Parts: sequence; structure tokens; C-alpha cells
Amino acid sequence: MKQFLTSLTNGICQKEVSNQDLETLRVLTNLKAVCEHNNKFYINNGFVCGRLDISSGGTGFITPFDNNFKEDILVENKNLNGSNLGDIVLAKIIKSKRKRQSAKIIISLKLANETSLVYTKFFKSAVLGVNIKTGLNITLKASQKSLRALPPGTILKINNHNGEITEVIGNINDPMSDEKISLSIYNKSDNFTQECEDEANAWGDEVDPNMYPDRINLENFDFCTIDPVDAKDFDDAIYFDEKNMQFYVAIADVSEYVNTYNNIDTEAKKRGFSIYFPHKSVPMLPRNLSENICSLKPDVYRLAFCFKISLDENCEVIKEELFNAIIKSKKRFNYDEIDEILQDKKDSPISWIKPLHKITSKLRKKRLENAFDFRTTELRIELNENGDINSTHFETDSVSHQLVEDCMLLANKAAAKKIKNGIFRNHGEPDLRKIYNLLDELALLGLEFAYENDLVKLIKKIQAKSHSLPNYEEIDKLIIRAQKKAEYSNQNLGHFGLGFDRYTHFTSPIRRYSDLILHRLLKASIKNDEKLYRYLLLNIEDTCQNLSELEREADKVAYDFMDRKFARWANENIGNTFKCYVCENKNILIARLDDELKGARIFIPSYTAPLLSYVSVKITEVDIPSAKIFGKVIKA
Repeated sequence: MKQFLTSLTNGICQKEVSNQDLETLRVLTNLKAVCEHNNKFYINNGFVCGRLDISSGGTGFITPFDNNFKEDILVENKNLNGSNLGDIVLAKIIKSKRKRQSAKIIISLKLANETSLVYTKFFKSAVLGVNIKTGLNITLKASQKSLRALPPGTILKINNHNGEITEVIGNINDPMSDEKISLSIYNKSDNFTQECEDEANAWGDEVDPNMYPDRINLENFDFCTIDPVDAKDFDDAIYFDEKNMQFYVAIADVSEYVNTYNNIDTEAKKRGFSIYFPHKSVPMLPRNLSENICSLKPDVYRLAFCFKISLDENCEVIKEELFNAIIKSKKRFNYDEIDEILQDKKDSPISWIKPLHKITSKLRKKRLENAFDFRTTELRIELNENGDINSTHFETDSVSHQLVEDCMLLANKAAAKKIKNGIFRNHGEPDLRKIYNLLDELALLGLEFAYENDLVKLIKKIQAKSHSLPNYEEIDKLIIRAQKKAEYSNQNLGHFGLGFDRYTHFTSPIRRYSDLILHRLLKASIKNDEKLYRYLLLNIEDTCQNLSELEREADKVAYDFMDRKFARWANENIGNTFKCYVCENKNILIARLDDELKGARIFIPSYTAPLLSYVSVKITEVDIPSAKIFGKVIKA
């Protein structure tokens, strides 16, 4: 549908409209949203089609499919017309006092989710449902007697087609309900169907190498995995042959276990990505695959899809070989252990770790001549047994992260060379308008830069000048925000941020469906099976677009969960004052907590302050359902 609606901008002939989009065309025609001219259909002026996002405060934003719109279009809560998060909508542009272009939704052309979440609330005359995401009240299809029997704040899942209650999720006041709330808002689930579980369990939990005589057996190679301390799904293992300057990147061979269009594949395609919470993961694949038979655990045979990459004395790639293998990882490291080895604080049972680090350091230095090294941090939350926040900290990439990253980048880059058509990971140059906005923001911080056509050079200048500042990580975030989001596409357009002409995702098929698609394409290519290759490319453009959207959704689920935990913490701290810094100051000021506890976003109405300035904020109000914290600046 997205492709059809996008084509209405430049016009589309009726014979080019697919059968499934003809009904949409009929609806648009009846609503007088399209016109016909010279045998082509066009979207009428004043109308826009796009995907709806809804903020935690209930305000909508339409991402237009028409590239003539340069930014998202605002939809006030009263103009949502019952549409839900992720819906593809038709809207009419309206006049507004706001600077930002606004619209009123006419109709949802395609529902993103079959369900939505509400919680029960007692009003004077009746019990109503309040949409958790939008805050809108709805009349529930249930008797008042049965609704009054429920505790206030009971969370209900509602069928978006008929309004029927389909499931009781929990209670809005229970911290243990947060996980289900965050998942359900975005139509995600932790559970797999019994058919999926049966297919996964049918593989058992051991690999017999005798069953795979055609695979290259690398069991005597000292492979190891390097992952977070709490990881269970080990996608990748590495080995370095120092003598021959060859390193191996072995990736879990998921495509051996997940056939196209079986039950697991259908579910994995629907999920797109694994989701990571502070306390657990919601895997893309059933756990017997993701955490067992596919996972490259130590001291057991595992099937792998392996790159052998040969380098010359200048660390230039001279040969890349891809093949099916069997490995037996010798050691499961976490990042901290590798850091200690590289800092000579700990001996390594694997002899090649330090020599490989010397090589990857050279590779990294060379790569960063035309790419960026963003010095961002990742917020980590620890929960207590009651599901509340115990502590927070920021995790910064260390040398061990960089070592693994550069190995994976080479493998991903090598994979991209081996496909002409398929699935690529693209990152375009930033829009000129966003670069000028970035320069304006930096000027307000006392960092003056003139625009340059060479954007790589300009961004590197900004990073170099800001590196000595205490808030350099936040400046890097401003630079990232000014750039486009990386996306999946069936066409190769290069990766601006990494400085690569061709790039794809090869190294994480346990947790990314994109990588599983790529593995299948590469195997078909190795076999010279053109028929299979073409078959695998069916609907690949729509699949790529869908994966880009699913990736954003997976991130939103994780952020929503963290916001809910912060909101519960803030609710216990109303009236208390905390140190914060201003992270946004355009439409409404948002300050981020930077005290003993870090990371929470606090909305501060009717106040202005410079970006990145520090303020003391008193928490004044918390809305648990929308996970929104409000505050007041006490001291600037």
C-alpha cells in the first residue's frame, strides 16, 4: 500500500494499480482525495497520506509518503479520529496557529494493529476505557456491572475492528505489567505458537558433525564469542590466524533451521527483530533456536556461515571466501574480560586476541578517515525483584566493542559485495535543512561553524572542536539527530555514516530477519541457483520497507518500557528536586535526569532554557499510563 500511495504524488495509471490497492483507490476517490488527469490518478492538494506516530502525550505525527513534505505533520489529539499508532492514514491539511503544518485525519486506510490498550477509569456516571497511548476516553463494549467489578486501572486489550474486549493484561498500577503494556502497544508478543515451538524443538539441542559431511570442519580453530555479560543469543564467533593474516567471522547458520515460509519463518518475518529489555529479551526466534541450537555456545558443535578474510601486510583485504562450516567455540568472553586482557590486567586463554586488536586498530583508523566515530553512551537500567528501578548507568563502547565491531563491519561489507540485488543497509547524506539547523544549534552553544559542501569534513571539524568539552557526547547526539536514519532497501545506495559504497547486515541472523534473508540469498548465489534467487526476491521491496518500520518499533518498545519504569520512580519522588540538563527546547522543553539516577526525561511546560544547560528540576506531576513526567525549574 505504501508504494501505491507514494506513487500518487507523481501519478499512476489504473492498470498499474495492483488488485489489493484498487479498493484503496476507490475509497480515496469517494472521499475526493484523488483526481484523474490524462489517465493518471493524483493525490489532491490539501490531502496527505502517511504513517501515524503518536507521542506519549497523545499528540499525533504523520510521516508523509510524499517527499514534497519536508517534515512530519502534526495531528492534535482531537483530530486523530480514532486512528491508532502505526496506522496508514489519509489526512487533510488544516490551518493552525502553530508554525508546524497540521492536519486532521479523515480515515485509517490500513490498521497497523488489530488491537489497542485501554485502562478502566471510574467517572461520575460510568466506567470508561482510557487509551493508554492517546489518553482518549472510549465506551467499552461490556456491561457497567462487569466493568465495575474490575479494579480501577485494569488494562484491557481491545479489538480495533469491533471494539470488543479480547484480553485482560494486568493493572496500570502494577510495575510487573509494564512489559506487557510496552509489547502490546506495538502489537508484540513474547509467546510463540505451539506450531513454532514444535518446529524449533524438532531440531533437538545437539549438532552431529557426521550429518554434515559437505561442510568445512573448523572445530580445531580457536573460535571465541565476545558479548555482553548477560547475553544468551550468540550470533557471531571470531578467529584470527596471525601467521597467515586471515581472520574468520563465523555466523550462526539460522537459515539451515528456518525454512522459507514455515511457521517459524512467518513469525520471524512478523517480528523482524529481537527486543531487549533490561531484565530479559523477547527473541525473534523460539528460544530453542535463539538460545540453544543456533547460538554459538562454547564447547559444542554448531553450524556456521563463515567468512574467511585474508589481508596483506598493509591490512588491505585481498581475498574474501564464504562457505558453510562447523565450529566449536573454545571460549565465551564478555566485553569486560577482553578489555582486561587488552589492558594487560588478565591473561588470555586465546593467544590471538592481542594480535587481532593491533590489526583491527589499523583497520579502524583507516576506516575513520571517511567515516564517523560517534562517542555515544547507552543507558542501562537495573530492576529490583518488584520490577522497579534499582539503579542506572551509562555504558560506553570500549576497545573490546571496537574490536568486535570492526570484524563485523568487514564481514558485512564483504557480504554486500557478493549480491547485486537483495537487501542492503543504506544511510543517506543528511538533508541540507537539517545541517543548517544543526549549525544554528551549535552556534547557540558557542560553537561557530561555516557550512561546507564536504559534509564528512564538516562533521569531523565539529567533533574535533567539541571533543574537549564536558558535554561532547550530547553534541554527538545532536549530530546524529541531524542525520537520516539508516534503512533497509533492495537497492544499494551506500552508507554515509560508515563511509562505505556498499553495505548490508550479515552478522546477526538470530536477532535480525534482514540477515536471515541475506543468508538465503548468499547461499542461492553460491549454488548458482538463479531460480531460487529470483524466488527469494519476491516482494523484497515491501519486505525491506516493513523491516525498517519494524526496527523502529522494536526500539520504541524498549524506550517505552524504560519510560514506564522512570515514571513509576518519579511518582515516588513528586516534590523532590534533581539535577538535569536540557536535551530539547523547541516545542516544549525536555530535561534529562543527570543525578544519582540518570536518563529520565522530564517535560517542563512554559519555560525556556539553552540547549545542554543544567537546571534543577522539581518533579510536579506524573502520568503513569502515558509514562510522562512533568517538572518545574527551581534553579537555572
